[in-house]
Amino acid sequence: MDKLLKLLSENAHFSTAELAAMLGKPEEFVKNQICEYEKNGVIKGYQAIINSENIEDSFVEALIELKVTPKKETGFDDIAEMCMAFEEVESVYLMAGVYDLALIVRGQTMQEIAMFVAKKLSTIEGVLSTGTHFIMRRYKDRGICLTDFDADKDERSLIL
Repeated sequence: MDKLLKLLSENAHFSTAELAAMLGKPEEFVKNQICEYEKNGVIKGYQAIINSENIEDSFVEALIELKVTPKKETGFDDIAEMCMAFEEVESVYLMAGVYDLALIVRGQTMQEIAMFVAKKLSTIEGVLSTGTHFIMRRYKDRGICLTDFDADKDERSLIL
């Protein structure tokens, strides 16, 4: 990954002037490079990383693994596309190993996610089995630390 993409992946909030200074390049060059990356689909969008523990409208996330039978003509792509169409599905990944696809799914409750798996995912033709892992706490997400371990420490002491 080139230096510009690395900087943007670490903090998309940098201005083009800041990026130009860090890279030692003219600002116009950086602007043009970003435009080119966006045009070519290298940069697909920009998102904030939200620490759900610090907001009131919390949600539940799960990592769901799917073992599937790939289709002869399209392999895993058709099933991945069907999974992507569900609004509950945040991410879809092709995996190597015991399971073929991994999905990050978001819902209001664990029961809502369980029903999504039972009624929608497991009924897709070609899905052989699923494995659901509820995400209890995110410590780090996309390179960003979400937990301040020093603040989590219990500083009380035992007095005898």
